[in-house]
Amino acid sequence: MHRPPETLGPVGLILPTFVQESAPAWARPHEIPGAGRSSADGDGAAPGTLAWLAGVCTAAEEGGASALWACDHLFWHGPCLECLTVLTVAATATRRAVLGTSVLQLPLRRAGAVAKQAATVQVLSGGRLVLGVGVGSHPGEYDQAGAAYHTRGHDLDTGIDELRRVWRSGEGVLRADVADRGPERYRQLPATRPVPVWVGGSSEPALRRAARRADGWMPLFLSVEEYAAAVERLAKEVDGAGRPAEAVVASMVLFVSISDDGAEGVRRGTAWMSSLYGLPPKAFTRHLVAGTAPEVARVVAAYRRAGAEHVVVYVTSDDPIEQFTHLMSALPAAGVPVGA
Repeated sequence: MHRPPETLGPVGLILPTFVQESAPAWARPHEIPGAGRSSADGDGAAPGTLAWLAGVCTAAEEGGASALWACDHLFWHGPCLECLTVLTVAATATRRAVLGTSVLQLPLRRAGAVAKQAATVQVLSGGRLVLGVGVGSHPGEYDQAGAAYHTRGHDLDTGIDELRRVWRSGEGVLRADVADRGPERYRQLPATRPVPVWVGGSSEPALRRAARRADGWMPLFLSVEEYAAAVERLAKEVDGAGRPAEAVVASMVLFVSISDDGAEGVRRGTAWMSSLYGLPPKAFTRHLVAGTAPEVARVVAAYRRAGAEHVVVYVTSDDPIEQFTHLMSALPAAGVPVGA
């Protein structure tokens, strides 16, 4: 059982690495003069992109985000940045915020490589990483990655076990003895503080997997009532697995659109989600929390009362900071202790 740092507060923000409304330089490198040249040439994309991403991370932390989360797809219909690389940048731009993946599709990758990447981010961030993992739901992406879609649940289970085996391999060891030519020579070093592993997904298998194997649970697309019932089932599963009640952190991913014009907020938010997922806007009407900042804050508070220790806010905009800042300002009046 590994809990995230004490800095994990009530509300975190998903970083805008899946653009839908805009076309920043990093999303269209083929149009950048001098693209492909080294940054020393002075006209490549990297310096501006790094400054943009670092600025978003800094502004989010200063605006009250207790955690910054990065989403994951290896193959997608639109441009997106790789999640653990993004969190490495976030580690350099922030001081306190927990850094997490929401969620990395572990069955698409070799667990040993992910263990090394995660351990590196854990070292560079001073122990602030939460590794959220899941199975995804896109067979085409599995095909492109050369991974088996129909065994993804089993592969996630074995992958979580492999992550922890690899991390344990370096415990209590400063360096592998190069004179030892046996298998014990090969470890992942340096050993780092344990990385909490959370499981994403709203399905019953995901809930049970979180209860039995993980340190946290991160669902999405559940109403307050559905979530409250699921948290009760999670508690029963945790108890049935012989684990203490506090073993699994319950969180919730919430898509939000903040606007003084309710109808416009719904239109804008569902259009953004439609572009993200490639589905009609009407498919997301019931899954989007749209309204003024105080109205959205009250919904966040309702999820907290239903059992969410941490609410992950996904602002449906390529530039989320303004909406997120308005929400954070409204949370105290709704009873959510920002900064706690």
